[in-house]
Amino acid sequence: IHLAMENEQYLSELPEQAGHFKETRIVEFIFLLSEKWHLDYSTRYQAVELLERFMIKQIEQMFDNSGLDQGQRSSWSSVRDQIANTFVLRLVSCVQLASKLSLHYNRVTSDAALKFLQSLKYSYTKQELLESELAVLNTLHFHINVSTPLAYVELLLEVLGYNGCLLPAKPLHEVCVQLLDFCYLTRETIYDTLLKIAIENSTPSKLQIAKFSTVKEDFMLLAVGIINTGMFMLNSGNWEQVLEHLNCITGITQQSILEFSYAVLKCVIGGTTP
Repeated sequence: IHLAMENEQYLSELPEQAGHFKETRIVEFIFLLSEKWHLDYSTRYQAVELLERFMIKQIEQMFDNSGLDQGQRSSWSSVRDQIANTFVLRLVSCVQLASKLSLHYNRVTSDAALKFLQSLKYSYTKQELLESELAVLNTLHFHINVSTPLAYVELLLEVLGYNGCLLPAKPLHEVCVQLLDFCYLTRETIYDTLLKIAIENSTPSKLQIAKFSTVKEDFMLLAVGIINTGMFMLNSGNWEQVLEHLNCITGITQQSILEFSYAVLKCVIGGTTP
């Protein structure tokens, strides 16, 4: 219930720029950096979500402080130039902060972060690294322990188990994590397919694309879609039973869950990557 309420609240307050900092190359950068530092899966997703929320807040603050009109393309270009110089530093800070929130034993130290930044020819000091972490914390008002789609997936798997669904627990969890990685990395392709299914039209309007942002940021839909797709891929005999249970637990229609699974599978089988 807590996760469902958190999801609903976030969607009701969804900023206009939501999703702008989840493009493939940014997500891939964070994933590769997390692998380099041996961080767990929840940490990498948390880092992606932290960076996204921080960047949006930072841009909003910069516009507010400068009095620029967000609708002006030149204004956006100006702000983008200002944030570009510190983007990699802020990204590293988000990974560092996410690692500190994790129960996993691996934490990203200042020395490791500085060594990585130096390998990219940046010459930051420990003080600048600390100030960068504080900038992220202050901008987000220290609200950094945000739930990730993986938390939704794991909680739903637990509920399904309590409800008596016979699940191939370990292989299903592994497939779900792989699918979640895939969905993050092929996000635009998957949701573009899903939008076209929803409107039954291959050329959505700008308004339809804008309104669809709440679907793209819906972690509950993402979680049920991934579990359903995982069950289907594992060829589990009680796949339809799980689909029914997911519908009952979340209130998301079976049609919506099936459409999401179709969009993911189309991308997987079709090999359509960004």
